[in-house]
Amino acid sequence: MLVGKYELLKPAGQGGMASVWRGRTHGDAGFTRQVAIKRVLPSLARDPNFAAMFVEEARLVAELAHPHIVQIHDFGRDHEGGYFIVMEWVEGMALTDYVSSFVLARKRTPWPLVAAIGIEILRALGAAHSRRDPQGQPSPIIHRDVTPSNVMIGFNGVAKLADFGLAKATDGPIRTMPGIVKGKVGYMAPELLRGAKASPKTDLYSTGVMLWEALAGRRLFGPTSSDLELARCVLEQKIDPLETQRDDLPPDLVGVVRHLMASDPDHRFERASAPVRAMATILRHQAESTMAETLAASVAEARERLSRVSQRP
Repeated sequence: MLVGKYELLKPAGQGGMASVWRGRTHGDAGFTRQVAIKRVLPSLARDPNFAAMFVEEARLVAELAHPHIVQIHDFGRDHEGGYFIVMEWVEGMALTDYVSSFVLARKRTPWPLVAAIGIEILRALGAAHSRRDPQGQPSPIIHRDVTPSNVMIGFNGVAKLADFGLAKATDGPIRTMPGIVKGKVGYMAPELLRGAKASPKTDLYSTGVMLWEALAGRRLFGPTSSDLELARCVLEQKIDPLETQRDDLPPDLVGVVRHLMASDPDHRFERASAPVRAMATILRHQAESTMAETLAASVAEARERLSRVSQRP
């Protein structure tokens, strides 16, 4: 139990800085609620720089009330002084697992549903990028780690962007830890690897890579032996055209993904709302449903496929 009311049930995942637990909050009159509890790893808990980054994450995300961003409920310190964040628990699966379920079954991901997921994540980024400081001045929050593992798709058919652990607001301190790559290399915009600062357009590039992979059913740059090799691939931008990966995609959708992934940031969309409008127009002209209940059913089927694979001898 943390601070007498948050019960840790079981580990749900671990990253480079923190672990996430499935938990339960306990209140008066027998009230309980499932939550996610993020804790700084014990090996880093006493490092003031990591603690500052953790506090910064809590500060930033607490300001972002949006239906497609995983919400923060509480923030505190445990009995040993370690920081923890209490977040909304999303009952569902990461986009990584959703796509993997189709790959394992040798099926294509349903492109209308991938586009619908993309729209919801871009709306979340739009809210972060359009954030203003207490004085009303533009102060965008840059996620800096938009990857399939940070997109949660609920069994209710709603996609949410999680893990702002590497995020930075332009009104806050810039915290760069020696030896830590800010974001997974394969999803980083090429200008970041050349030393440019993170921007809304670097988040858009990452979203484009994520959509390319979800539609193609494979990693953009394939298996590589090291981050250095991945960085070389990103900088060289030798990218297979998405239309060569499958033949059922609308050309306009291929164009949106290509525009998001433009190697020159000046050639990308200016803001997240533009690809949202473009993909919404595409979906309006196709017959397959992209309602939440349709995505929910697809996620449930994906879970069943993964469950069958895990039970094989």
